Amino acid sequence: MAAERRDGVQVLSRAALLLRELSTAPEGLTPIALADRVGLPRSTCYRIVGSLCQEGLMRLAPSGKLHIGAGLISIAAAVRRELRHEAGPYLKKLSHELHETVELVVLEGEEALFTDQYVPQRALRVVAEVGDRFPLYCTACGKALLAELEPEEAERLVPERIEPLTSHTIVDRRALFAEIDEVRATGVAFDREEHTLGVSAVGTALLDAGGALAAITVAMPAARLEGQEERICVALLRARDDIQRVINAG
Repeated sequence: MAAERRDGVQVLSRAALLLRELSTAPEGLTPIALADRVGLPRSTCYRIVGSLCQEGLMRLAPSGKLHIGAGLISIAAAVRRELRHEAGPYLKKLSHELHETVELVVLEGEEALFTDQYVPQRALRVVAEVGDRFPLYCTACGKALLAELEPEEAERLVPERIEPLTSHTIVDRRALFAEIDEVRATGVAFDREEHTLGVSAVGTALLDAGGALAAITVAMPAARLEGQEERICVALLRARDDIQRVINAG
């Protein structure tokens, strides 16, 4: 009986590994490529993939590539709705406290997906559309999420040749990952006009028992960040801790 339980846990762990790896490849992966990327024997991978496809958590396209299935997408949507519900009061409070835009972001493939936003009542403010997607390498939320991934996985999500979106975009991979190492140490990431000229942001990751769940970003006109970094970081990390307590209590 104990051996059966261990085998069951191992299968679940491997299934989760395969799903996480596939989620980083929006173009899809062949079963062989997926097995090779995670380092599982191909026969083991095929067996687990077959079960995941039967449950609707993966699907095999006519091209022969695997994609995330509708069943998992619906589960992810439910998780995001619950996260918005639990985090919402704290994000609203943070926006009111700082008088700046506060955003909730999740990792989707190789991009940061904006899922919620609280905007202050002031004339000059930063506004993005819920559902917008942004690169990871030049955004505060993206760097915060990258810092919570295994280094090898983070490196896969950053293009070999980084496209500069502004004159402030960090295009040297070594410099970028040195900054991400700092984010791992401090828990806070900065975007200083790297994505959009005139706009800066501060971000931090939200974690659950499984690792990076989402990120919170405070976005503002660049001039309003200067000299206010400590105040913003303290408020941001306090909100993060409050939300994580709610998440982990559930």
